[in-house]
Amino acid sequence: MFAVLKTGGKQYKVQAGDLLRVEKLAADAGDTIQFDEILMLGGDAPVVGSPLVDGAAVKAEVIDQIKGDKVINFVKRRRKHSSKRTVGHRQKLTLVKITEILASGATKAAPAAKKAAPAAKAEAPAAAGSDDLTQLTGVGPAAAKKLNDAGLTSFAQIAALSADEIAAIDAVKVKPEWVAQAAELAKG
Repeated sequence: MFAVLKTGGKQYKVQAGDLLRVEKLAADAGDTIQFDEILMLGGDAPVVGSPLVDGAAVKAEVIDQIKGDKVINFVKRRRKHSSKRTVGHRQKLTLVKITEILASGATKAAPAAKKAAPAAKAEAPAAAGSDDLTQLTGVGPAAAKKLNDAGLTSFAQIAALSADEIAAIDAVKVKPEWVAQAAELAKG
């Protein structure tokens, strides 16, 4: 059985046990990686994806991080007052060994769970009665996060701050305009 996979903008036809040099991947030697972009599965019953084969994957083990062959680009202009230029390059590559080809049952739940976790975390403060603090002039996402970390999650809390309480907040400098705007937004 063979598979055609796509990684690093290139396509590779692979079988179990093949050694493959691909564009550099963020993995250390000995790690097991999974390629999910499978374009075709071949063998007794070939399957061609449109554009990808659903549920198919190729597992591989990273052997080493290597450099490709040296490529030299030499430019010389002819005649008088000519110039020469030499530029060299060595592409960084990852050497992997294909361990198995999965026609179906590839595990894609782990990356989806990672993406779903921040969304659930973002919805939790909204459900707890907090307000969108970025509606205040001059409060961006970073300042809103600092205000939330300081315990200020609603317009009513910011509107109720006294001058001494504003001075006591070290995480972010609360401006008096924010207090006035928060009072207006808390009313409705």
